[in-house]
This record gives sequence, C-alpha cells and structure tokens, in this order.
Amino acid sequence: MSLYRAVATVGGFTLISRVTGFVRDVLLARMLGAGTEADAFFVAFRFPNLFRHLFAEGAFSAAFVPLFARKLEGEGKAEAKRFADTVFAGLSLVLLAMVLIMEVIMPWAITAFAPGFTGVPGKIELTGDLARIAFPYLFFIALVSLFSGIQNSLGRFAAAAAAPILLNACLIVAAVGYGRLWSGQGAGYVLAWAVSISGLVQFVWLFYHNKKSGMGPGLALPRFDADIRRLGGRIVPGVVGMGVYQINLLVDTVIASLVSEGAVSWLYYADRVNQLPLGVVGIAIGTALLPMLSRQIKGGREDLAQHTQNRGMEFALFLTLPAAAALAALAYPIVTTLFERGAFTPEDTTATAAALMAFACGLPAHVLVKVLVPGFFAREDTTTPVRIAAICLVSNVVLNLLLMKPLGHVGIATATAVSAWINAGSLAYILHKRGHFRVDARLLDRAPRIVGAALAMAALLVAAQVWFGDLPVLGDSPEWVRLCAWIGIGAVGFAVAARVFGAATIGELRAALKRG
Repeated sequence: MSLYRAVATVGGFTLISRVTGFVRDVLLARMLGAGTEADAFFVAFRFPNLFRHLFAEGAFSAAFVPLFARKLEGEGKAEAKRFADTVFAGLSLVLLAMVLIMEVIMPWAITAFAPGFTGVPGKIELTGDLARIAFPYLFFIALVSLFSGIQNSLGRFAAAAAAPILLNACLIVAAVGYGRLWSGQGAGYVLAWAVSISGLVQFVWLFYHNKKSGMGPGLALPRFDADIRRLGGRIVPGVVGMGVYQINLLVDTVIASLVSEGAVSWLYYADRVNQLPLGVVGIAIGTALLPMLSRQIKGGREDLAQHTQNRGMEFALFLTLPAAAALAALAYPIVTTLFERGAFTPEDTTATAAALMAFACGLPAHVLVKVLVPGFFAREDTTTPVRIAAICLVSNVVLNLLLMKPLGHVGIATATAVSAWINAGSLAYILHKRGHFRVDARLLDRAPRIVGAALAMAALLVAAQVWFGDLPVLGDSPEWVRLCAWIGIGAVGFAVAARVFGAATIGELRAALKRG
C-alpha cells in the first residue's frame, strides 16, 4: 500500500471519528456545561485515556510494531502470529492487574491527578466514583491497540482507524438516551458506564477483524523469552518518548484544576477542536509511517525511507499549517457554533476560544512530532525520544507555572504549544545529525511557500471578520451556515494563495506520496 493510500484510509476514518466526536461533544456540552459535573467527568474520562495513550497507543505500539514487522518480513506470518499470541497473553495479565490496583487506590490517584478539586465539596468524591466506572475501558482499549498494530503491519488500516467511531457512538447513545431512559441517574454516571462499554465494543470489533485476517489471538501461556524481554525493554523508554503530548495534558489538567472553576472543561473543549486536524493528519501519517518505515529500513531501502518521510512531512505541512491558521482566525465562531447552547454559556465560549487560539499555534509542531517519531521507532530506538521528552516536560511545567498567573488557562495552552515546538525541533535535529533524515530539495522549496499561503489565508479571514462582522449578507441563517461560509472563504483563500505562492497542490502531493 502506498503512503498516500494508507494516509487517506486512516485519515478518512479518523475524519469520520472526529466528526462523530464533535457531535458527541456538542451533546456533552449541552448535557454537562462546564461546571463541577463536567470537570469531574472529563478528568475521569482522561484518566484511563492517559494510560491508554502512554502504554498502549504510545509506548506499546512504538515497541511492538517494528518487532512484529521484523518477524513478518524475515520469518513469515506463522512466527509473527506466535509472537503476537505471546504478547496478547502477557499484556492481558498486566492490564488486569493494573485495573484492579487502580480500582483500589482510585481516591488517592484522583486527588493527585486533580488536587484543585478538593476545594469544592463533593467534587473529588464524584470524580473518583466516575473514574472507577470508566477505568476498565483501559483493559479493552489497550488490547485494541495490540490488534490495531497487527492490522497496520499487515497493511490493513481501515478496521483499526474505524474503531474510535464506536466510542463516539456509545457516548452519543448515552447522551441522547439520558433524558428518556436514564434520567434517574446522574449524567456523569451514565457517560462513565458508556465509556467502559465502548471499550468492550471496540475489542470485539478488532478481535473479529484479526481473526478474519488469520491473526486472531490464540491460547498461549505468558513467557519471558528474548522477544518479550526486548519488547519490554523498549516499552519503558517509549512511555515518555511517544507520550509527551499526553503527559503535557496531564500536567495541564493538574494545574488547570488550580486555576479556576471551569478551566479543565475550557481546555478540554478547545483541545477537542484542535484534535480534529491533529487526528486526521498527524495521527494518520504517524500510523501509516511506522510500519512502512520499519519494513523499508529492515529491507535495507534507506533511500526510500528518506523519501517516504520527506513526503510525509510535506503532506503534513500542506494540510496542517492552513488548518492551524484557520483555527486561530476562526476560534470564536467555531466554539460558538459547536458548543454554545444549553449549559454552555457565552462566557464559556470566550474562554474556550482563547484557549483554542493558543493550542492552534502548537498544532503544526504536534503533527511534525507524529511524522518524526517513527524515524526513531522504526530503527528500534526508543531511548532518544525519552531524553527529548524530558526536556519538553520540564519546559512545559516551567512555562505553565510562569504563565498560569498572568494568562490563566490560556497560559496553560500556550505552554503546551511551546513545548511541542521544542519537541519537534529536537527530534528533527537529532535525526538529521545521525543522517537518518535530510530535508530534500522539494521539501526545502515547498515548505516556506506553504507557510506564506497559510499566513495569507489567516490575514484574509481576520480582515473579513473585521470588515463584514457576522456576515450580514446571510441574514438570519443558522450559526452552522455562517461557520461553513467562513470555512469556505478560508479554503478558497488558501487555494488561491497556494497557487500564487507556488505551494504544492493535492494532485502533486498524491503523485509524490504514491512513490513512497
């Protein structure tokens, strides 16, 4: 499968996932608002997701996929399946133990996770209850990550990319059915149960697709052989290397809980909007690149691997830079349209939009990290990203503490953006220094042109809002029509600017990526 087709497959399903995620968040905003119960649920939901991103999608995938690809490329499908079966058995036991331990120590863990909640009567207890209900989600979703890594290594990206849609579907059903079926229960409790159920649904989905491809997990005893020791040794440093973004969000949550009532929710809603281009572009390219680079490097095709990574970066910049510019320029109408209804007030809109503008400044860096990190993990190096991540974590904490007082929750989002740029710059420098990544002539020529086109589009959108205000030409049209109009203006503006500046076109990128 070409890089373009892989990215298009993952990105297409991720786009559907993000759209359904927006529907989910619109319903949650109407249902919960941005108060005590919303803060409690979002922390409870983020808790298992933190471990999921760090140990499952992050460190585990980064360590497992290259080893599985090596087995598949060098020893055949049967040996690769034996390795996967052994990993499944061991991972299941570790996850079961982790979930049981966390269920016991949850009250203390939540107090450490959101210390500011102790100042509001009943808030920390509610958060602990919701977290206990939602935490079993980790057991299922971590095994889903194993199944996804197998599918991606086989060049089958669709089933794994579609799995998050099922999470959104479960939460949407819970939110829609709350008033009619479960109104006697607290809204947060209903949603927490939906989170755990969604993990089971995703597990069954990927179990079926792995069995269909001949890689369904078989019965195996956990064993500590050389392959498992190698896998375990690479997971530990990968926890920090691949999970820096999630660790930054954890730090943000802890500090946001100390800033003000509602700060956790404002940052959550802003980050959810920011996650749309990050998921569709960054995660899609990162997911496609890791198994592809692993097999190219294991096959001795270093030149092809360099070409693949350059084209991945060009594609990422072409889609992400205009997205970041548009999010910053249209933050207020985006948040108004998506969330301002029910318990979500105009004041919540203003606070969330300010955070979104800050998050958007770091969006290109987060995507570049997704493009650059596979260059390390495909070469089975999970140590170097740890050192880089340590610098980023320290910088994030320091910047949070410096900016939280003068800027409040916006300072927290700004610190996250700056630390992402430090991360991306450090990864690129070290890969280049080792000779594993060199910017080719095409990328060197196109990157500044894409930057220029994105800035021109942002200037157009800002000027248009100043001159035309709320688009009076549209009369009494709904907010979503106005937002679509602004997006259309931005898209046309970027297309024209890209032509004027001589940036890449989708057709050119598609042809180049197919050669990857």
